[in-house]
Amino acid sequence: MNILQSLVLGIVEGLTEFLPISSTFHLIVTSKLMGLASTDFLKLFEVVIQSGGIAALLFLYTKTLFSDKKLFMNVVYSFIPTAVVGFGLYKIIKNTLFESNWLMLSVFIGLGIIFLVIERYSLVLTKKCDSITPLHAILIGLAQAFSVVPGVSRAGSVIVAMMCLGYKRNEAAKYTFLLSMPTIFGATALDLYQGRELLLGMTDGWLLLGIGFAVAFVTAYLVVKWFTHYLANHTLELFGWYRLIAAAGLVLFRVLP
Repeated sequence: MNILQSLVLGIVEGLTEFLPISSTFHLIVTSKLMGLASTDFLKLFEVVIQSGGIAALLFLYTKTLFSDKKLFMNVVYSFIPTAVVGFGLYKIIKNTLFESNWLMLSVFIGLGIIFLVIERYSLVLTKKCDSITPLHAILIGLAQAFSVVPGVSRAGSVIVAMMCLGYKRNEAAKYTFLLSMPTIFGATALDLYQGRELLLGMTDGWLLLGIGFAVAFVTAYLVVKWFTHYLANHTLELFGWYRLIAAAGLVLFRVLP
């Protein structure tokens, strides 16, 4: 990996981590397009740039999360199902789900169709984050648990679930950011622990990791700020069509499988 590739991957991570288009899917595809082999360093790099994204959320939402006890407890309730699925199925997720290109592509397309279908219904979206009950929090957490499958996306699964429960799109986006904080932090911490020997024994590559982290942080910060404003006046259709068009392009140009 060179500096340009680290910049590109950092930008891709920052752009896609908190949008409903699956950052994992995009990082896998981008790596293939740049001819990067799936090495231990690349896996570590992806974990580090994901840390850049979570750092942006911590910068933006730490005060919001810890200043509202009810909201904090709801995030805890939502996190539990994701933690159970994520940690319980860690090896299956890493060794099986991430190795099936057709599974990722099918899921990527499927959720895009769900976006388009759900926006065709006249859902009554009036609720805000302060209306979330413990039961709804758990249901939202169960929805986020599906995001362990590459191609789903945490934001996509949470926003769709919350819309079905009557929450406004921009409020759902805000909640998915708050819920992402413990979710991504937990997943990143586990991945870093798994790769601790490589990280501690590394003599070079620190510049690439630093560049990727910084670029992902800045890009994610800008995306999060934009996305909440966008959903205040727009639907998910843009992201549904993006998924279908992007998938068609990948198949047409034989990028996947």
